Amino acid sequence: MRAQFVLSEIGVGLRRNLTMTFAVVVSVALSLALFGAALLVSDQVNAMKGYWYDKVNVSIYLCNKTDATTTPKCAKGAVTGEQKKEIEADLDKMSDIVETVHHETSDEAYKHYKERYGDSPIAATITPDQMPESFRVKLKDPEKYKVVATAFEGRDGVESVQDQRDILENLFNLMRSMNIAALLVMGLMLVIALMLIVNTVRVSAFSRRRETGIMRLVGASSFYIQMPFILEAAVAGLIGGVVACVFLLLGRYFIIDNGFALADKMQLVNFIGWDAVLTKLPLVIVIGLLMPALAAFLALRKYLRV
Repeated sequence: MRAQFVLSEIGVGLRRNLTMTFAVVVSVALSLALFGAALLVSDQVNAMKGYWYDKVNVSIYLCNKTDATTTPKCAKGAVTGEQKKEIEADLDKMSDIVETVHHETSDEAYKHYKERYGDSPIAATITPDQMPESFRVKLKDPEKYKVVATAFEGRDGVESVQDQRDILENLFNLMRSMNIAALLVMGLMLVIALMLIVNTVRVSAFSRRRETGIMRLVGASSFYIQMPFILEAAVAGLIGGVVACVFLLLGRYFIIDNGFALADKMQLVNFIGWDAVLTKLPLVIVIGLLMPALAAFLALRKYLRV
């Protein structure tokens, strides 16, 4: 196959259907950018889980005198010293899942509360004896929370057992929803891109039907005739894939590093690095190259019959 002929046919096809080619490039770029963004959001959720789940604790809040009159679970009164020793002893027995245990007294809880909410109007009305004691339990495996909850929930002297992961789950669920929405929009854009590719190939094949007919008569193979059309679609898809990669790089740069600068504004969040973005770029380019080529190949089987 003469490379010069194939390249010239690709150029003719791209120029002849410039508007539709541009539409293919844009739709492929947007769909692949959304695909890459969905992959990055998934990586971000996993990174945040790995970072935060390793730091959150299970808190076993103990009953105080105030709870004895306001909370049904503490109807038997404030926690006793004997009950605290029993809880601590049972936590020691869970050494296979418990990494560390910290007993926070009412005074320590009051001090931490004042540090965080000292400027709020209600802070002036809070006294140390109103703050609950607690055991802050760090687990070796955060997924084993239910083992601790089952062992201590409802026990005399225990007001509640809370897993701090619940606070983060709402954020993770929101990001998962965004991920699903991005995938749905990506799927819609992908369908539009495929339809545009099929129509572009169809128009291109129709406009060159005389040339392809002559090539068939002189003995050219189907592969030789189809290759310019397939490469034409592949080039358009490749350009769209490159544009999608540029979108992903700019998105990472402006959203996390500069522009919105979330890395500076949300320093407690473990954002994905450039390596996560760069590893997605080859996949985006390969899909951008192969998807239009395959769509064109299938379309030619129907529309390029001489």
